[in-house]
Amino acid sequence: MSLRIGLTGGIGSGKTTISGIFTVLGIPVFDADSAAKELMQTSTELKASIIEKFGEASYPNGKLDRKYLANIVFNDRFQLEVLNALVHPFAIAAADEWANQQTSPYTVKEAALFFEAGSAIGFDYMIGVYAPQHIRIKRVMQRDNITRDDVLLRMQKQIQEEIKMRLCDFVIVNDDQQLVLPQVLKLHEQFLQDAKENNNE
Repeated sequence: MSLRIGLTGGIGSGKTTISGIFTVLGIPVFDADSAAKELMQTSTELKASIIEKFGEASYPNGKLDRKYLANIVFNDRFQLEVLNALVHPFAIAAADEWANQQTSPYTVKEAALFFEAGSAIGFDYMIGVYAPQHIRIKRVMQRDNITRDDVLLRMQKQIQEEIKMRLCDFVIVNDDQQLVLPQVLKLHEQFLQDAKENNNE
């Protein structure tokens, strides 16, 4: 069975960049956030649960109204937790099913809310991607074309970056100063070695 590696970090830390390097190295990567968005569109059971909690306006014409839902959950922490509680079990199950189908030495699951969702259990290692807050704010403002206050509001929905990094086994620093490729390659070699040793046991 493949080693299971989790990859996490706060908004704007550069998780997707790091995932892309693992993909180039031939390692399968599961994007939990994208999977969750897709499941909200395709899972009949999940759609029914969201409609029950947030009303028929969540799915006008049968398609998810992201703006409607975002206006509710990004302004109310409790409602965000309700939505996450509905979505996360489906996303976790999809990730587990995907991981069981892989044959590579190890797999990577990228998710912003690993610890918040309680989905870090069962992983061999957790990697944190770290960038200072001022860099993360600048990146997200440019990427999403939103204000600094909007970015800070989103950051408040995630646990503190320093705490998150302390919960990880490894930390990749993505601060526009240190090169990330050598950091990823070093971990890649370690995971390949660990997977080899596991298979020899």
